[in-house]
Amino acid sequence: MNNKKGFTLIELLVVVLIIGILAAMAMPQYFRAVERSRMTEAVTLLGNIAQSEQRKYMQINHYTASFQALDVAPREAGAINAYCTKGTQPAASEAAAIAPAANVDKCGDGNGFIIRLDGTDLNTGNAVATRTGNNVLQYPYSLTRFYGGTGTLCTGANDEARALCADFCGLDALTEAQASCCSDGSIGATGACAAPAA
Repeated sequence: MNNKKGFTLIELLVVVLIIGILAAMAMPQYFRAVERSRMTEAVTLLGNIAQSEQRKYMQINHYTASFQALDVAPREAGAINAYCTKGTQPAASEAAAIAPAANVDKCGDGNGFIIRLDGTDLNTGNAVATRTGNNVLQYPYSLTRFYGGTGTLCTGANDEARALCADFCGLDALTEAQASCCSDGSIGATGACAAPAA
């Protein structure tokens, strides 16, 4: 009579297979939760910038296009309108007149956001946080906040990013034609995300 106790190879393979299936189901939700926390950090940063720009408007009667002029300026920010939350900071020659989409490549090997200050006008001044990364992003999106507004506009560039934006806005889904939504639940740059009235 054989008294050896233990698991057979088949039993071990079944356990490993079950663990693999559970991990495969949990990982996308984990990555989405991590991205939501990054998004929350960017929304807070945009809110702080908007409040600082409003204080600056009361001082000089227009918004500023330079991080250095704000009272919440990051230590590494220079006298330019772009700042990388992670990675190499863009030089003044790179950031001053480059479109927001092109600035995504100016954060070196970072995996954060590039924050741009756009416009110094009462009705058009806004800050844009665009997600950057040193490889192809699973969630390419941007967040926009008017200095005189109260909402944050989320714009997704692919299906996964639009699903993340829909979650951020409290919506079931966003179609490719809808691409963006506001933190108040409206679709597109409407509601709290609309440009402030003249």
